[in-house]
Amino acid sequence: MDAKPQPLDPAAARILARVRWLMLIAAATTFIAIAAVVSVIGYRVSRGEGSAADVIATLPKGARVVAISGAGERIVVTIEVAGALEARTFDAKTLTPTGRLRFRADDAGRTAEDR
Repeated sequence: MDAKPQPLDPAAARILARVRWLMLIAAATTFIAIAAVVSVIGYRVSRGEGSAADVIATLPKGARVVAISGAGERIVVTIEVAGALEARTFDAKTLTPTGRLRFRADDAGRTAEDR
């Protein structure tokens, strides 16, 4: 027995053509989306942001580093100078100083009226 495929009726042929067209659109959209993601990843990996050169930050005589931490795009270095704390901030990319905050203890002998 040799069974030949039956031709589709016109309504079924139109539905089959529409399904093939939708599958082609879905495949093209998926390909474009994957290409866009791979392109963005490749751009970010290959983009040369440059690295900062070696920088030597000088501290006052007798100062010691208490802590170093990162905060966003800043590096915060806490140092102790003559018993007082000081926080110095640096830009994380260029390592240029961006600010300095000094902490000092309030005088213990002063009262609220003296201030």
